[in-house]
Amino acid sequence: MKKIVIFASGSGSNAENIIKYFNSNEKAEVVGVFTNNPKAGVIERVKKLHIDALVFSKEELFEGKILSSLRDLQPDLIVLAGFLLKFPESIIAEFPNNVINVHPALLPKFGGKGMYGMNVHRAVVENKETESGITIHYVNENYDEGAIIFQKSFAINSSDTAEDVADKIHDLEFNNFPVVIGQVLGL
Repeated sequence: MKKIVIFASGSGSNAENIIKYFNSNEKAEVVGVFTNNPKAGVIERVKKLHIDALVFSKEELFEGKILSSLRDLQPDLIVLAGFLLKFPESIIAEFPNNVINVHPALLPKFGGKGMYGMNVHRAVVENKETESGITIHYVNENYDEGAIIFQKSFAINSSDTAEDVADKIHDLEFNNFPVVIGQVLGL
């Protein structure tokens, strides 16, 4: 059984979707969810799905405590699903090519520090982009610069607001992220 660990900072809708997807899979399972936000909605979402959520501080992330916890779990894949902190190089080095992220834009456009959630969608609309989408990529030492695994796009209508773009992105994430996770795991 392949083991997945999810890192999330927010509401946890993607984490919940991934957990539910793999609950019906006999080859992989989510064995833990890690969050840096003690008020994150992901905590309650995963509790209802009988998954443990580990809440940690930024210091614990960068001083080795989280790396130690990951060593104990030995995940086959670490999935960032709305995780907003820069991921530590020590964890990336320990789990090379086993940390992936979903970004709500077609990288390399609209990536980097501060480019997450509605910040991305507003920038896409303000720049009058004709398309947007999702990028699933490996995580390296720089924000949103790891090798691209998968991209899926959609056309933006001239009347679309940032909220409209966010809704379309959310649909793409829900429909594609779990499937790509399975592909990365070789399922």
